[in-house]
Amino acid sequence: MKPEIKAKFETYPGEAQRQLEAVRHLIFAIAEENELGAVEETLKWGEASYLVKGGTTIRMDWKPKDPAVIKVYFHCQTRLIETFREIYRDEFEYEGKRAIVVPLDAAIKESPLGHCLQMALKYHSLKHHPLLGA
Repeated sequence: MKPEIKAKFETYPGEAQRQLEAVRHLIFAIAEENELGAVEETLKWGEASYLVKGGTTIRMDWKPKDPAVIKVYFHCQTRLIETFREIYRDEFEYEGKRAIVVPLDAAIKESPLGHCLQMALKYHSLKHHPLLGA
């Protein structure tokens, strides 16, 4: 983990840190399993940000005004959230066209979040398919 990401995560409560680290781990695992190349990990707008070549940026954060959840953000001009809502209507809460809301007590490995992250990481090869190939 890059020092600036580690430092940012350390500013959050323990439960939020664990949940963000679980999503981060899932992003890296999906990139490796799908041979998507190196994951670029940076801070964008003060939030942990992840990108692979051929994908679209995934950001995530915890905010004190919404302390029971983390949010996983996707580029709002993609069809990602629209597609996620269609496929996973009841699995997640969404914030507009921008984010999946993940409760701090949600089981990351057992949720469809991995599929959503995979679609974002492969977005440019999927964007022409109905429902992004799902």
